[in-house]
Amino acid sequence: MSYKLVIAEKPSVAQSIAKVIGADKREDGYLEGNGYIVSWCVGHLVELASPESYDEKYEKWRYEDLPILPSEWNYQIAEATRKQFGILKKLMEREDVTGLVEATDAGREGELIFRLVYDQAKCKKPFERLWISSMEDQAISDGFSHLKNGREYDDLYRAALCRERADWIVGMNATRLFSTLYGQTLNVGRVMTPTLAMIVQREAEIDGFKPEPIYRLSISCGGITALSDRFEKKQDAENILNVLKEQKAAQVTKIDPADKQEKAPQLYSLTALQRDANRFLGFTAQQTLDYTQSLYEKKLVTYPRTDSRFLTEDMENMIPDLAGKMAAKFGYTRKMAVYPKQVINNSKVSDHHAIIPTVNVVDADFGELPSGEQKVLSLITARLLSALGNPAVRNEVDVEFTCADTVFRAKAKNIREKGWRDIQEWIMGGSAESTDSENDRKEKSENADMLACIATLTNGKSYPLQNPKMEEGKTTPKKHFTDVIFCERKEWIGIEERSSA
Repeated sequence: MSYKLVIAEKPSVAQSIAKVIGADKREDGYLEGNGYIVSWCVGHLVELASPESYDEKYEKWRYEDLPILPSEWNYQIAEATRKQFGILKKLMEREDVTGLVEATDAGREGELIFRLVYDQAKCKKPFERLWISSMEDQAISDGFSHLKNGREYDDLYRAALCRERADWIVGMNATRLFSTLYGQTLNVGRVMTPTLAMIVQREAEIDGFKPEPIYRLSISCGGITALSDRFEKKQDAENILNVLKEQKAAQVTKIDPADKQEKAPQLYSLTALQRDANRFLGFTAQQTLDYTQSLYEKKLVTYPRTDSRFLTEDMENMIPDLAGKMAAKFGYTRKMAVYPKQVINNSKVSDHHAIIPTVNVVDADFGELPSGEQKVLSLITARLLSALGNPAVRNEVDVEFTCADTVFRAKAKNIREKGWRDIQEWIMGGSAESTDSENDRKEKSENADMLACIATLTNGKSYPLQNPKMEEGKTTPKKHFTDVIFCERKEWIGIEERSSA
C-alpha cells in the first residue's frame, strides 16, 4: 500500500487534518491511516546557520571581518526540534511514501517552513499544496479535493528566502558592526531597528513638545452653546469678549441640515480586528491575536494572519446562509439586510481573505470558551453581519451665529436610521460604541437636546445672547505609541507580523 505524507505546521492542525482524511492510528510523531501519514513541524525546524559555520574566525566579533556575505547558505536543524525533524526525514524516505502534501499555513512563512525541511531532508518526491483559509472539516475536505502542484508556489518560497536571508545579513553584520564600534552588545535587526527608531522618534517629539496657549470664545444662544475659531493672542480674544458683553443678541446666519450615509464597515483584517478589540474590549494586539489563533484552531473563525478585508467571488453564494445562521445564533430576529457583493473583491485578496466566523459557531457552546475568545468571536461575527447591511443614516445640523463680527459655530448629530449599526449593537451591546459608554450616553443626550433647540431657530433671526466667556487651553503632544497603534504603523511601512528580525 502506498501513502501520501501530509506535513502540517503544528500538531493541533495535523490532528484536525488527520481526523478529516481518516488517519486515525497514532504513532510516535505522526498519525497514519486511509492511505495517509500525517505529521507536523513545530515552527521552524530548520534555520540559517550562524556565521562561525562558514569560518571559525567568525567565532570572534571583529570589525575587520565584516561584512559577512555567504555565497552559499548553510542551514542547521534546531536543537530543540531535532527529534521531530528526524521523524519527518525517515517518513520522507519510506519506500511506501510516494508523494507529499504541504499543509503548513497558506502563506509565505508556512511555505518556508515546509520547503526548508523538504530540502534539508534531501527529499525529491513530488509534493502538492493544501491551500485553505479555514480549519472547518468541509474546508479541509474541499482542499484535499483541489490540491495544487507544489511547484506553483516556487516564487512564494523564493520571496520567503529573500526575507529570511535579508534578516540574517542585516542582523548579523549590523549587530557585530555596532557592537565592535561601541564596545558593548548592541542588537540590530531589519525589523527591530526601524521599530525602535519609530518609538524613539515619537518619544523625542513628545519630550521636546512645548505646549502653546490657545483661546476660544463661547456664547449661549437659543439654548445652544457655540464656539468661535481659535485666537493665537489672548488680547485679541479679550477685546472681542468685552464687545460681546455689551451685546444683547446674536443673529442666526446659517442652519444647514444634512443627511450623511455611513457605509457598512469592511470585514476584519488582523490589524483592523486588533484595533477594534483594543477600542471596544481593551485587549492588547497580542491578546487579540492569541484569542483569534485559538478560535481558528477550534475551527470557529478563518485564518487570522491576513491583511485583506474582503472575500472572494467563489464565497458569495455561501454568505447569506452563513449570515442567517450567525444572526440566529446570537438571537437576532429582526429583518436583516444581506448584500454579499459589498464584501466581495478578488483583487484585494492575496494569500487569505478577511477574518469571518465559520458555520461551526452554530453548534459551539459559548460557555466552554474562555471569556476573551467569546468576546473576540462576537466582535468578528458582528462585523460580518454589519458589513453585509444597509448604510446607517446620520442627521447632522451645522448652526452659525454672528455677533461682534465674529462667527460662532455648533454642530448636532444623531443616527436617524441605524442600518448596519443595529446588528452591531445587538451583538456587542454598549461596547460597540466605546469603552467609555457613560460618556457616550451623555453625548447622545446632549445632541438630542441641541437638535430640539435648533428646531426652534429661524435663519436670519436674532436671539438673546447669554454667558459670553473665554476658554483657555493648550496644544497637546502626539500620543505615545500603544501596541495597537504600532501594529497599524508597522502595516503602513510593510513590517510583517511573522518576521523574527
